Amino acid sequence: MDVTDTALTLLRLILGVIMIAHGINHWLGGGRIAGTAGWFGGLGLRNGTLQAWLSVVTEIGAGALLLFGLFTPLACAAVISVMLVAGLLAHRRNGFFVFREGYEYVLTLAVLALALALLGPGRLSLDHAAGSAVTGWAGGGIAIGGAAAATATLLAVFWRPQPAPS
Repeated sequence: MDVTDTALTLLRLILGVIMIAHGINHWLGGGRIAGTAGWFGGLGLRNGTLQAWLSVVTEIGAGALLLFGLFTPLACAAVISVMLVAGLLAHRRNGFFVFREGYEYVLTLAVLALALALLGPGRLSLDHAAGSAVTGWAGGGIAIGGAAAATATLLAVFWRPQPAPS
């Protein structure tokens, strides 16, 4: 295994673990599903409990796919979409820096996922073993296109922000 495959494997594994941890935290951490649902409701998303479970399944599912290097561009699309929704609804108004609850962290994870989709999962992956690794512009296109479609659909169907108090 060369240095590029080692780096891609490390990136995939770390991003996968981060996404699984994020999903488990939405499920079992702090306020559990009810707390996550309330938080999503506070962001203007209808059906907070459904949103909480969709988030849990998406984050854990995408993380697991990344760990195995399976359907990598689709897993990256899921990560980008989750980070895009979080960035738009929860972090954008706070500016850039993460220490001010800004979008720095979600932007970093989204760009990492896009880079992984462009470069591919590496040789130590099920995608490579099956001969189905999609890389380059095709992998990036799947990730960006899938993320844009998923984010637009979620926002169109569920986002109903409350007007600001006057």
